[in-house]
Amino acid sequence: MTTLKEQLQEDLTAAIRDRDELRSSTIRLTLAAVTSEEVAGKSKRELSDADVLKVIGREAKKRREAAEAFGSAGRAEQAARELAEGEVLAGYLPKQLSGEELTAIVAAAVAESGATGPQGMGAVMKLVKPKVDGLAEGGRVAAAVKAALAG
Repeated sequence: MTTLKEQLQEDLTAAIRDRDELRSSTIRLTLAAVTSEEVAGKSKRELSDADVLKVIGREAKKRREAAEAFGSAGRAEQAARELAEGEVLAGYLPKQLSGEELTAIVAAAVAESGATGPQGMGAVMKLVKPKVDGLAEGGRVAAAVKAALAG
């Protein structure tokens, strides 16, 4: 079975062969981020698929934030490019939770923790985080928990 990193390298080769500039540059940048993560710290290590997914998630988030920044600066062409790169990366990430699924998980965690009000945020986040790790962005999760505790 191929690892996620090997899959990225195979997809890069295919994208270069197909002369798909967007895919090849996006995957090349992502592989560079994976490599720099591997050599970060005191000793070089091989990343697990879960670690590679975290790197891809970070890269996808960077693309979304850059697209928003370009969009608000009136640079539609660059914003579209960033969004397209984000779509390429999204193909490697697990499907994100829908709003309803996230709300249901948060509601169950609020009930389980018995938390009320803003001071219960930490307790609820502690229960929710392992269930949604990699399936929903931290900002979305925090907003959903805040909303549940306010209501």
